[in-house]
Amino acid sequence: MWAINLRIFGVVLGTLALYTLIANKIPQVQSEVPRALSLGANVTPEQLVGAGDQLYHGGGGCTACHGLGTRAPNLLTDEKGAGPIGARCGKRESGKDCKAYIYESLTHPGAFVVTGYEPIMPDMSRTLSPQQLWALVAFLESQGGTVDVQASDIPAAEASAGSNGAAGTAGAAKIANGSTDPMAIFRGAGCVGCHKVGTEGGAIAPDLTHVGSRLSTSAIRESILTPDAKIARGFEKFKGIMPKAFGDQLTAAQLESLVQFLASHK
Repeated sequence: MWAINLRIFGVVLGTLALYTLIANKIPQVQSEVPRALSLGANVTPEQLVGAGDQLYHGGGGCTACHGLGTRAPNLLTDEKGAGPIGARCGKRESGKDCKAYIYESLTHPGAFVVTGYEPIMPDMSRTLSPQQLWALVAFLESQGGTVDVQASDIPAAEASAGSNGAAGTAGAAKIANGSTDPMAIFRGAGCVGCHKVGTEGGAIAPDLTHVGSRLSTSAIRESILTPDAKIARGFEKFKGIMPKAFGDQLTAAQLESLVQFLASHK
C-alpha cells in the first residue's frame, strides 16, 4: 500500500512541478501607460517641458519610432542637416509656426508627412490628454528651439481639473467612450490608421480582413496585448510601432469584443 501511495504522491508532485514550469513560461502582460498630468492652471513652460520629457521617453512610446531616422524622423538629434525638431519645426509647413506644426503632427499626423517616410504615426489625441499633448509640444520645442507653450494653450476644463488635483487620463473609458461595439473600438483605438478590415483602414500593418482564418482567438488576444511577441512575416521593420498599453486602456469587455470580432473574420 505504501508503494502505491508513494507513486501517487510522485505523480501529484510531478504534475504540480510541470504546471508551475508552464506558468512561469507564460509571458506576463506589461504595459506602460502614460501617467496622467495634474499640473494646474499656472503651469510653467519648464514644468511642461519636464513632463513632456518623461512622456516622450516613457509611456508616450515615441522612442519606438523616432530617433533612428528609419521609420520616422529624428526629433532630438539632427535630421538630414536640418537640426533637431525645435530648430526646424517652424519651417516645415508654410503658415504654421513651430507650436502649431508639432501639435498638428501629434493630433492630425496625416496632414503633413515628411518626405521619405510612411504615414505610420497614430493620432495621439486618442490616447493622450490635452495636458499630455501640450507637454510633448513644449518638450519638442525645447529641442533646439524656443518654448512658447503656455497654460492658456491647454483647454480651460483640463487646466481646472489639474488645479483640483484631478487629471485628464488616457484610460479605458476614453477609447470609444467605453463602447463595446468592435468597429467603434477599432476606430477609437486608432487601429484603422495601420490595419485594414474589409474596405476600411490603412495598409501599413497586416490586413485583418481574414485574420480569423490564420490566427486563433488566443493569438489575436496576444497580438493586441503584447504586439511585439510575434511579428507577422514581412512586417519586421515595423516592430515597436503598435502601442503596448491596450491591456490597460481597454476594458475587459472591450478587449473581448474586439478579439471575438477579429476572430470571426475568416
